[in-house]
Amino acid sequence: MSRIVAIVGRPNVGKSTFFNRLIQKREAIVDAVSGVTRDRHYGKSDWNGKEFSLIDTGGYVVGSDDIFESEIDKQVELAIDEADAIIFMVDVETGVTGMDEDVAKLLRKVDKPVFLAVNKVDNAKRAEDAVEFYALGLGEYYTIASINGSGTGELLDALVDVLPEKEEIIEDELPRFAVVGRPNAGKSSFINALIGEDRYIVTDIAGTTRDAIDTKYNRFGFEFNLVDTAGIRRKSKVKEDLEFYSVMRSIRAIEHCDVCLLVLDATRGFDGQVQNIFWLAERNRKGVVILVNKWDLVEKDHKSVKEYEKVIRKQIEPFTDVPILFISALTKQRIYKAIETAVDVYNNRSKKIKTSKLNEVLLPIIEHYPPPAYKGKFVKIKYIMQLPTPQPQFAFFCNLPQYVKDPYKRFLENKLREHFNFNGVPVSVYMRKK
Repeated sequence: MSRIVAIVGRPNVGKSTFFNRLIQKREAIVDAVSGVTRDRHYGKSDWNGKEFSLIDTGGYVVGSDDIFESEIDKQVELAIDEADAIIFMVDVETGVTGMDEDVAKLLRKVDKPVFLAVNKVDNAKRAEDAVEFYALGLGEYYTIASINGSGTGELLDALVDVLPEKEEIIEDELPRFAVVGRPNAGKSSFINALIGEDRYIVTDIAGTTRDAIDTKYNRFGFEFNLVDTAGIRRKSKVKEDLEFYSVMRSIRAIEHCDVCLLVLDATRGFDGQVQNIFWLAERNRKGVVILVNKWDLVEKDHKSVKEYEKVIRKQIEPFTDVPILFISALTKQRIYKAIETAVDVYNNRSKKIKTSKLNEVLLPIIEHYPPPAYKGKFVKIKYIMQLPTPQPQFAFFCNLPQYVKDPYKRFLENKLREHFNFNGVPVSVYMRKK
């Protein structure tokens, strides 16, 4: 069970600073791959050994002040629906504002844990000023200063106390494929085309992920669980195209799957929201298959597929070794190919390579193209092994790991892909001291 904590509040109260402080320890690991600092509104954090996903709703609100109000309301409502706990942040410098009162009004009706965090309290005078936030009717508050971290310990202690214990998910060892994408890309049609009239479903398992539905699917000798995010109850109040909505919706499904089938609408292209979901899957080190749906609606000639594919690959650099299929859920064009590809990606992700094989293939290449010398010092890579993790991670043992920079790590990753086929799977390369 993923635990989701959302940070809500009006603009400029310090939500992002607090968010960055909480994820920094983890982010360094999660994003060490290619040094890409993409959208920073979602991250993983842990406190006292309890891990949770953190969402900074502030990063998603754009627009002038009058648009702000309605957008913030929508986000708070969505956070209330989706999160396990909510941190409501206010600012002691400005005191209670009308917008704070609006948010508090929404939060008072909720039977989920809400933590009122009064930010920018960095001296005794301000601690006294914080008393006025009792007026919001949310009970006790926590005074913090997200800039230097004071007070965050007490807040986090209380927070992880109320987060649900991880359920022991009974692993039936079947691969889990999540169908994700922005609203109206054709996720439901894709799933219906797969299982619609074909009664190959063995059982419907009520989703371990609270409200995504798992369908056990068995066909052509493949057996797997299909996690359908499309069928999750629609919220009447949330405007469909809200970026936040697609991302929130996808987080749980992605965290619980092995492979993401990312469905996009060919007529809309690989836009910002789709990219967000793609990077979410990459950051969680999941397998990815990109499905360009509604291909039957696109005017095309013999070059269309190549051109379209080129545009997508450009946008997903440096992780470009990903299968892209052009499908139509309506005419069922290539939908079974999509499943076959997902099974291949699943197998690539769980592949284990013998240490002897790794060294035999890669050491000669490394000898031929060693890492560039740094400050006159030469890096010697002596030994390589795959780490015992669910997804492909490799440790390269050498004398001076700190001198091996990203471009060379990418070179090593490309060589691994060239020789061992990790199509559709993020690969991590770590330098370790011999």
